[in-house]
Amino acid sequence: MEQNGPAAGSTGRPLRVCLVLPCYNEEGVITRTVEVLLQRLDRLAAQGSVTADSYICCVDDGSRDGTWEEIERCATTTGRVRGIKLSANFGHPNALIAGLFTNRTKADILITMDADLQDDVEVLDTMLRHHHEGKRVVYGVRLDRKVDVLPKRIGAEVFYRAMRMMNPRTIRGHADFRSADSRVIADLERFGEANVYLRGIFPLIGYPTAEVHFVRKERVAGVSKYPIRKLMSLAWEGITSFTTTPLKMVFYAGLLTTALAIGLGVWIVWAVFNDHPNQGWASLAMLIVSFSAINIMAMGVIGEYVGKIYKEVKHRPRFIIETTTHGD
Repeated sequence: MEQNGPAAGSTGRPLRVCLVLPCYNEEGVITRTVEVLLQRLDRLAAQGSVTADSYICCVDDGSRDGTWEEIERCATTTGRVRGIKLSANFGHPNALIAGLFTNRTKADILITMDADLQDDVEVLDTMLRHHHEGKRVVYGVRLDRKVDVLPKRIGAEVFYRAMRMMNPRTIRGHADFRSADSRVIADLERFGEANVYLRGIFPLIGYPTAEVHFVRKERVAGVSKYPIRKLMSLAWEGITSFTTTPLKMVFYAGLLTTALAIGLGVWIVWAVFNDHPNQGWASLAMLIVSFSAINIMAMGVIGEYVGKIYKEVKHRPRFIIETTTHGD
């Protein structure tokens, strides 16, 4: 595949940067976020780290409030904001992909971050320094989760531990705050799967990488778009999209139940020959219910993977762009 756009290197030349912000019902947040980020880009341009025409791309992922109108106002007043309006809510990963793929030929470095300013803009300097030193991907890694409620912190800890066991490349504490050069994004575009788990795919691509650590801040306005239920769904989506370990666990569960069944059979034969009648229908019913539950759970796990195959076979578009602010 052709890879347009220069990659970051160690030449020290200013890099054109595009900040990609996925937006869903962020009315009242976007203007403040754009103001803060443009100030940071201006400071970096004054230092010679980025070009003066570095810009922001806001991707409206089917918002139901005035998010798109606010993006349009920012694009008109600043001249350095590009807006992409998706035709429907395609989900956070696909909104990120839409922003990355439509801008990869226009920028040297593409940085994805949340639109609520919880990702620390102060570490953008360090991210870009790593790119000037020759790194291709830089991951933003959270130092703690103090701004999250306790159930959310516990769930995140369990998720990252499970993912590390199944895939050692998983970066603990990393969400979607990262930077990558345009050629890495071109390689990402070759991953055509419908079930996209970006946090797993970027480490899979390879290339020299670095990490920057930051403390996540409180939202400047609005409410979180990831309640506990949605985070659990995201965790399950990530596990089943990026590893077949659950299927292996089903196989191991089958081996265990087979061993238990053999042991139970040996015990029954022994009892018959030693004149020990088998009593206790309750225990027998419990065994039947337990094995039935295991079978149903196994079918559910297998069904999840079959469903993913179904989605891949249909090969539906990841996103549809309804309109943009820049006429592309």
